[in-house]
Amino acid sequence: MKQKSEKPYTAKQITSALIAFIFLLGVLCLYYGSSFAPALSRSDGEHDGSDPVLGGNIRDFDDLFEDQEHNPEVPKSIPICDIKHSELIPCLDRNLIYQLKLKPNLTLMEHYERHCPPPERRFNCLIPPPIGYKIPIRWPESRDEVWKANIPHTHLAQEKSDQNWMVVNGEKINFPGGGTHFHDGANKYIVSLARMLKFPNDKLHNGGNIRNVLDVGCGVASFGAYLLSHSIIAMSIAPNDVHENQIQFALERGIPSTLGVLGTKRLPYPSRSFELAHCSRCRIDWLQRDGILLLELDRLLRPGGYFAYSSPEAYALDPENRRIWNAMHDLLRRMCWRVAVKKDQTVIWQKPLGNGCYLKRGPGTQPPLCSTGDDPDATWNVHMKACIIPYSAKMHKERGSGLVPWPKRLTAAPPRLEDIGVSPEQFHEDTNIWQFRVNEYWKQMKSVVRKNYFRNVMDMNSNLGGFGAALKDTDVWVMNVAPVNMSSRLKVIYDRGLIGTVHDWCEAFSTYPRTYDLLHAWGVFSEIQEHGCGVEDLLIEMDRILRPDGFVIIRDKPLIINYIRKFVTALRWDRWLSEVEPRSDALYLSEERVLIARKKLWSEGASAM
Repeated sequence: MKQKSEKPYTAKQITSALIAFIFLLGVLCLYYGSSFAPALSRSDGEHDGSDPVLGGNIRDFDDLFEDQEHNPEVPKSIPICDIKHSELIPCLDRNLIYQLKLKPNLTLMEHYERHCPPPERRFNCLIPPPIGYKIPIRWPESRDEVWKANIPHTHLAQEKSDQNWMVVNGEKINFPGGGTHFHDGANKYIVSLARMLKFPNDKLHNGGNIRNVLDVGCGVASFGAYLLSHSIIAMSIAPNDVHENQIQFALERGIPSTLGVLGTKRLPYPSRSFELAHCSRCRIDWLQRDGILLLELDRLLRPGGYFAYSSPEAYALDPENRRIWNAMHDLLRRMCWRVAVKKDQTVIWQKPLGNGCYLKRGPGTQPPLCSTGDDPDATWNVHMKACIIPYSAKMHKERGSGLVPWPKRLTAAPPRLEDIGVSPEQFHEDTNIWQFRVNEYWKQMKSVVRKNYFRNVMDMNSNLGGFGAALKDTDVWVMNVAPVNMSSRLKVIYDRGLIGTVHDWCEAFSTYPRTYDLLHAWGVFSEIQEHGCGVEDLLIEMDRILRPDGFVIIRDKPLIINYIRKFVTALRWDRWLSEVEPRSDALYLSEERVLIARKKLWSEGASAM
């Protein structure tokens, strides 16, 4: 009887235990499911406004990084890529074009445009430096010499030996300052351009009114290098073409430059950004596709801007060059450009100040005016258009950009602030905040940073350019990067006399490995997480473009900083570390931490960590 009376009791126990277990399992699934769910923006209305200075909505993250005990998957090491990839540019890798069986139009230079690998084909490994790599020579000495081991390519020295591009000299490569059309040096050539235009005191900056220059097909960027001493900054661009590594040489020298091509898509710069465009034997067919490439220059030039063209078409008397010259002259006349001056091997055209000439053209004149709905500042993956962008009514009335001369324009509120809904008061507040922030960064790094340590600097989320402006008294140049959703603000950066580009940080940047001495990332990781992109992918990309011994400054939410810090050793960014909680200000992201890390110099043969 005793045994019979115990059987129902045991069954009840088992049933109760099962119910309790299922309930506990449900709670655990709910907890962990919420922890690993995709990030969602808040919808409770707590932050329903758009900050006119910060831009965009202020958004919160999910609990992905909240409890590291439940997210322990942080690698103790990251694989090292094969040494053959030491110069890999993931989105400009022509091997990828062949592997994916893409069919770019070679005539239109599509093979030099961006083609990014799908996630399954990314190189999730650290790019090793070439054998014998040395810490780069510091500016200003680097303008004239670099270590040959860092860019072991000497083909250009042989091919351009009669033009003084570069000379191999033992362990170094020297740059005499020559170019295809300025064998006697870029400095003399710059003075000759100023004399042609009859600028005061033979200064090309024209009293600070010429500040931003676009140099297309720039070679090793000696023109841009020597413009710096004239208080002019050039965006020097060239494709990754048969002139092997020309932009890599430019960046190793510390000269503002980037990979780019006039192909089928707009260059990633806002309209009305440059006072002068320059082409010295740049091998560009300006007449193709109804003059679409000249029309792209027209989009980029400010009212009254100049195009300096040094090429055989400007002076040679043979029938073919005469044909090209006549066709270019006719096209530019219909675009309302005029010849400002022509002398020896160079012609300089000037763009009109207003819309008057456009309105006087006859019906059906080509190229046509663009439609009023076209956004001249939309550039990311936007195809060029064979039409003329007329000036706004305000710009036409003022007959100019309304900018004050350099250097006053760096801190003066530019007229186009109105386009992005930012007041002059907010602009000046932003400038002051970033001056304070940068001063605090230097205090944080003063024990390890020496004079002239930084030269090539990138601000990965440039906003209004306050970070770059705060470096005005240092001998650096800053690549101001506007994320795609903030691209409208890049025009303000150019109006301050700075340079920059548009980029999507879910993809690799168009530059060579080991390009920058300092990367500044304010809120960048928060932004990419909102778009479902990986923190680890961006960290590996930052490592690719960061020079050995270089620094990263990451300013973001504490949860993200805590997560990133766990990768520091695997990335070999642990030569020096510092982390602080900054003072709150008007740009403060509710909670912020600042992590500064320094990258080690390591070789391809280094053991895995």
